[in-house]
Amino acid sequence: MKTNKIGFIGGGNMASSLISGLIASGHPAQQIWVADIDAEKLDALAEQLGVNIGRSNEQLVELSDVLVLAVKPQVLRAVAVGIAPLLERKQPLVVSIAAGISQASLAHWLGSRVAVVRCMPNTPALVQTGATALHANANVSGSQRDLAENIMRAVGLALWVDKEADLDAVTAISGSGPAYFFLLMEAMEKSALDFGLDKQTARLLVQQTALGAAKIALESPEQLRKRVTSPGGTTQRAIETFLDGGFHNLVAKALHAARERSIEMSKELEQD
Repeated sequence: MKTNKIGFIGGGNMASSLISGLIASGHPAQQIWVADIDAEKLDALAEQLGVNIGRSNEQLVELSDVLVLAVKPQVLRAVAVGIAPLLERKQPLVVSIAAGISQASLAHWLGSRVAVVRCMPNTPALVQTGATALHANANVSGSQRDLAENIMRAVGLALWVDKEADLDAVTAISGSGPAYFFLLMEAMEKSALDFGLDKQTARLLVQQTALGAAKIALESPEQLRKRVTSPGGTTQRAIETFLDGGFHNLVAKALHAARERSIEMSKELEQD
């Protein structure tokens, strides 16, 4: 993988995180190119990470073995159509991290012969603890699958899904998931303030508790919950209150709503 030239169209937060992860894992910065309409962003990436600045999207297609599409979904169509003629000739692997843009739309814009891996990362990728699901179209070879997986593993966990529709479920679980934990943390912090704790103490206690829980959460959540729930104790009383309030049903309802919205958004961004 260290010999592969990787081009990023778009130099935003997710692209910057992927580039940082790749370099940290040993991929040479000299083998990475970035193109973006924001010249200041490009200069910062070049200065901080030592990557190459691309003069144009077309140059990146010519140079790259792997082309990462890291632009906003709303502008991806224009970018894709602009580079499609070159892609048909050069045939690099294309990795799209644009949320909601289907394989059908990508094929329509880029060309039906292009090898495309569609990815759904999440925001913890910004600190190299992300969770990403990947789906490959029929043109992607085994070696290209490995290459795409290695790129996404640079910022955390990377898992393949067999059905593209599963990415809507992934969006609801891990794509939007960090915000669910943040919401719980907000609620816990508010209760701590109501109890009379000062803001800094409340925040630090909640943050450290979330961090500690995450670090030991590799086992079954149910087993962990039972282990820390003493019969008749304070934790059991809190858990019972959650469950009496319909906690599981509320979570299921929220995740179903997120999945349905993901499906709706994909249709809204669908090919012309």
